[in-house]
Amino acid sequence: MPKLLYAASNPVHLRNFHRPYLAAACKEGWETQVFCPGGYEQEGIRDCIDLPLRKSLFAPVNFQTALQLAQYLRRERFDLICVHTSLAAFFLRLAVMLAGKGNTRVVTMVHGYLFDRDTPFPKRQLLLAAELLCRPVTDRVIVMNSRDLEIAKRYRLGREILSVPGIGVDYHRLDGGDRDLLRKRLGLSEQALLLLYPAEFSRRKNQAFLIRSMAKLPAETVLALPGAGTELEACRKLAGKLGLAQRILFPGQAEEMKDWYAAADLCVSASRSEGLPFHILEGMYAGKPVIGTRVKGIEDLVQNGVGGFLYRTGDEEAFADCVRTLASDPELRRIMGEKNREHSAKYALNAVFPLAIQAMELNPDRKNKSENA
Repeated sequence: MPKLLYAASNPVHLRNFHRPYLAAACKEGWETQVFCPGGYEQEGIRDCIDLPLRKSLFAPVNFQTALQLAQYLRRERFDLICVHTSLAAFFLRLAVMLAGKGNTRVVTMVHGYLFDRDTPFPKRQLLLAAELLCRPVTDRVIVMNSRDLEIAKRYRLGREILSVPGIGVDYHRLDGGDRDLLRKRLGLSEQALLLLYPAEFSRRKNQAFLIRSMAKLPAETVLALPGAGTELEACRKLAGKLGLAQRILFPGQAEEMKDWYAAADLCVSASRSEGLPFHILEGMYAGKPVIGTRVKGIEDLVQNGVGGFLYRTGDEEAFADCVRTLASDPELRRIMGEKNREHSAKYALNAVFPLAIQAMELNPDRKNKSENA
């Protein structure tokens, strides 16, 4: 059987985005293993390499993990390595360099480069240098937004560079949401305007910006922040410090999001960088206008003034103006929501899946090439 190593930096990423692709790989006859710090299980997967990765490029444990991975790669000699997320992509490809690439194909899917024009110059140069270091062992780079495509081509970050419309969203999970039930449970009045931003609490996702901006908005405006992460407690404290605790909801990690999207009036984002964000696509499918930062990924999805509004990162007054405009015009919200619902179809899982499977080389043609090599 041809051997596949599929990798990502954390199990949440695999669980939320990659289950259909792993299932397809197993079904097509790949002997599938996973590298995932924190562990991961799914039917059909032979093994999971659970070695630590810290969210710091220079953490010593990460280089120890790369050495251990190199030993594993020498022993297993995979036909195909398909890697996702920046941290796993760098250290696994470093391990490939240490082990010797041989005939292994290395494919990396970029979920948002972190060294674009919005990144501070020193960090941008460091992260670009890491990507350039891995270039010799990278057979194929897959990107999912226009700005990352331009970056990958400019620096020739892989022998082949492909673009796909994301990794596909299973919209059916959002069908049947109950707007009235959740709003009643939350104690929201008919006049309340509910803003929704489901995301990992991190500096990149920038929830603190939205919390500060809420002070500029009317009392009937409520912000819901489902999710977990390292910045959650700091955001709770900030909301309390600003006297906004009653208007900002922290429901934790929500497994079922359909009622939240049904209950929301607007979907918002404060992210500093994206690939092709699921929460924006899900909000579009739910028929909600979007207010998002003018950054890559979001710019690819939301046409300013058509499906919502884009604002410059960090501009609290501009964000508040966008909210006030849509709060005062229910008909505009309806029209924008309908445009978004229509536009979201091209990013559905059933539309994207065959393209992504082929791009990641998990398709039967690639498997047969490995068998015949």
